[in-house]
Amino acid sequence: MFWTHILWDHTSGGNVQHVEEHGLTTDDVDYVLENYESADTSGSSGLPCVFGDTVDGQHIVVIYEQVDDETVAPVTAYEVPRRRRRGHR
Repeated sequence: MFWTHILWDHTSGGNVQHVEEHGLTTDDVDYVLENYESADTSGSSGLPCVFGDTVDGQHIVVIYEQVDDETVAPVTAYEVPRRRRRGHR
């Protein structure tokens, strides 16, 4: 998967706020979306997600909505324990 556009919503309650509530930045999420290690489906929402490390070494999951073939809109992201995942790239 490769996305040309990552949509960020800077309004109150938007995805920027959701990411920041978990101590992450949009740069962290952008980096993992562009350099993820594995992909899966969120067990709670059913949305696609990817796992990877931020530049500073946090292992995070990014849950997103696929807008079209080239565009994703992150829903949220948060740190998760590193463990073997069943996903694929």
